[in-house]
Amino acid sequence: MQISNVDYALLFIATFALVGALTPLARKIAISQEVFDAPNVAHKTHKEPVPYLGGVAIILGIGAISFLAFIFRDGTSKHFWLETSVMGPALILGIIGLWDDLKNLPPLPRFVAQSLAGIFTSVILIVSNTVGTPTSHKWLDAVITTLWIVGICNSINFFDNVDGGAAGTVAVSSTALAILAFNGNQYLITALATVTSGAMIGFLLWNKSPARIYMGDAGALFLGILIATLTIRLHPDAETKWTSFATPVLLLAVPIMDTSVAVLTRLRRGASPFQGGRDHLSHRLVRAGLTRPVSAVTLWVLSGFFALGAILIPLTSKSIEEVIVGLAAVAWIVIFSFFLRTDDE
Repeated sequence: MQISNVDYALLFIATFALVGALTPLARKIAISQEVFDAPNVAHKTHKEPVPYLGGVAIILGIGAISFLAFIFRDGTSKHFWLETSVMGPALILGIIGLWDDLKNLPPLPRFVAQSLAGIFTSVILIVSNTVGTPTSHKWLDAVITTLWIVGICNSINFFDNVDGGAAGTVAVSSTALAILAFNGNQYLITALATVTSGAMIGFLLWNKSPARIYMGDAGALFLGILIATLTIRLHPDAETKWTSFATPVLLLAVPIMDTSVAVLTRLRRGASPFQGGRDHLSHRLVRAGLTRPVSAVTLWVLSGFFALGAILIPLTSKSIEEVIVGLAAVAWIVIFSFFLRTDDE
């Protein structure tokens, strides 16, 4: 199945417009049903209650455009199965996230749901032979894929802690992913990454600082498993296996860094990793003197820096791509160390 450049542009515009239109409707419903993220715990940084349910608009927008495009563009059972294998687990986790938004579930049920979704997705990828960079050992592929999906799902959920931060970062990552998949003729990944990018930018119209609506766990869990699955399915056109493995990590380097800093900080002070806190990258940037909007933009720029490295890998020679990954690794460690040393409360 081939998709033209015009088709990709239409996918982006359609999802941007639909999510941009659905988000204020979700906001009205959230207000009428009193579904708010209230600043009633210490780690909340907003001053007034903000409506949830932005994730519902994201899920409906991405899901509707993806499946409508499939029906009108292709319609074969093979491609329906491929698309459903990506979207199905994401939709299920999105529903669980919505339940959490409405009922405030404890961490354990969410983690169990993420783990089951990760195992299910990894089995599908291995059985269908669609792991982007296989190790040649199926059991090892299963472990890596499951850990990746669960880890990224949590990272995106944790990362949604400042107005526009998560949405903008996922927009950057999915745009870079679309470019990589397009250059590698991986049409399904390109299409779904393009749709995700359009949805995030449409949502940002309402989620940028000062946010008028949050995506909630529904949006964060849905996006987490979606972007995790797409990146693990990507087959980078790299010269070596280790630079291929590095490509998905570079695409999501900043959410991974945010989770690593927060978890290590909490473990260091004897707190649960799943306990909320003001120890994320955005919180540290604000304490360093940046405004909340500038903090979000800073995270976008950092994401763009690492994503650019991922895009450059397949465009260079073996020696150059190894240098790119090496420099990116050094930069990540330096930035990580800087944040880890900053005030965490």
